[in-house]
Amino acid sequence: MKMSIGQTIEMIYLDKAGRITQRKIEVRGIRDGRIRATCLSTGQPRVFLTANILSWHPVRGRRYA
Repeated sequence: MKMSIGQTIEMIYLDKAGRITQRKIEVRGIRDGRIRATCLSTGQPRVFLTANILSWHPVRGRRYA
């Protein structure tokens, strides 16, 4: 699967503290191994390292935070 700008995804992510988290994000940009996105639960902009994404899938239908 390929991620694209504007797409909403749900992912399992390993954060910088070593915690595994589950997040829903809207992708804003992908470059140099980083994804710029909006976290849908907080509404805040975030940057994620692609290497730390353990699993992901597109969210279909309505977006829920």
